[in-house]
Amino acid sequence: MKKDINIILICLSLLFLWTSCKEKKIKLGKGVSFDKEENIHYGKNSDQIMDLYIPNTKSGKGKEVFIIIHGGGWRAGDKTQLTFFTLSMMQRFPDYIFVNMNYRLASETQYGLPNQINDIKDVSAFLEKKLKYSPKFILLGNSAGAHLSMLYAYKFDTDKKVKAVINIVGPTDLSDSGFKNYQEYSFVESRLVDPRIMKTGVSRIDFASPVKWINKNSPPTLSYYGNSDRVIPSTQGKILDSVLNKYHVLYESYPFNGGHLDWDKHPHDEFLINKIETFLKKTDKK
Repeated sequence: MKKDINIILICLSLLFLWTSCKEKKIKLGKGVSFDKEENIHYGKNSDQIMDLYIPNTKSGKGKEVFIIIHGGGWRAGDKTQLTFFTLSMMQRFPDYIFVNMNYRLASETQYGLPNQINDIKDVSAFLEKKLKYSPKFILLGNSAGAHLSMLYAYKFDTDKKVKAVINIVGPTDLSDSGFKNYQEYSFVESRLVDPRIMKTGVSRIDFASPVKWINKNSPPTLSYYGNSDRVIPSTQGKILDSVLNKYHVLYESYPFNGGHLDWDKHPHDEFLINKIETFLKKTDKK
């Protein structure tokens, strides 16, 4: 009898887990809820998947989209690293659509660029087709994801659909002597950019440096850097701010007390979300 009860309890537990995984709605309290679709394929490669969260409101037309891009040195990481932060953002921004995306990782047999930039472009195109309108995008990334967010926004967003960039501990100038101390710098030099896409007169390092592509039409940028980050030196944020200021691009930059992986720990995460909310209000007035 006891054995039968245990079997029944196990079956009920499995049923609960199965129905939870199948749940297509997330409730975040105070009337905030989103429809969710996980692991949507936006391309043919197995790495080209994303999670999509659409707010439950009367009208989804015209809503802006946060595209969340994970870090991991361009050759590691996964969107699940930013799931909890994405949910925290959704609580603060209940009227925005959210995408948490994976992208094709660099390796010894596959270059990071242009694949990773093309993946952001493909996500944008996929969303336009699915939503049936052309939304404005806010690119938010950490570390390598922040680098890709800036590079895409400054160089490849030819249609100017990126409204703002949220740069969290991202490398901005790969030629900076401070960044050359990065322990994986040899990989950056050899495997980040496919040499076949290069034009004469531009080095692969300069091509992959977001600051090299900033101009007066670049989107507003908010940056967040740790004052004891041993991966991304503080010079990266200073160089970025200097170039944005030179071209009169709206920007804000904030430090936090911690290292490269501490930005989403309390209270740093709450501080960042507060600053994002204020910053986007400023971009609305532009």
